Amino acid sequence: MEIKIVNKSENPLPEYATDYSAGMDLRANTPSPIVLKPLERCMVGTGLFIELPAGFEAQVRPRSGLAAKKGITVLNTPGTIDADYRGEIRVILVNLSNEDYEIQHGDRIAQMIISRHERAVLKPAESLSDTVRGDGGFGHTGQK
Repeated sequence: MEIKIVNKSENPLPEYATDYSAGMDLRANTPSPIVLKPLERCMVGTGLFIELPAGFEAQVRPRSGLAAKKGITVLNTPGTIDADYRGEIRVILVNLSNEDYEIQHGDRIAQMIISRHERAVLKPAESLSDTVRGDGGFGHTGQK
């Protein structure tokens, strides 16, 4: 699949790190470093603009190493980029650590996954079919 992309940053285009990678790393496009204090959030631009085909979305997700080692994650994960969006891809980062975190131009800040999706037609109904689970949710199967 080919996706049109406009790169207004000086960073390389996103790419897959390995043959089996699901996501491509997104890099910060910032003229000066951004200091993200504990529990602060900010929107970080990437300088990237994409044109997805209908029936596809781009999902913006955290980088696992950045989350595990530094407590930096994507706030609205996964963030969805719709096929008709033509603006800059920006990432909402949050610092869940107890220390300041500095984002430099070119830092890998998130990953982007291209995914097919369906459009549903909702059909009003008076009731739903029964299942073994029923309305059990939010931990109904226990902790262990």
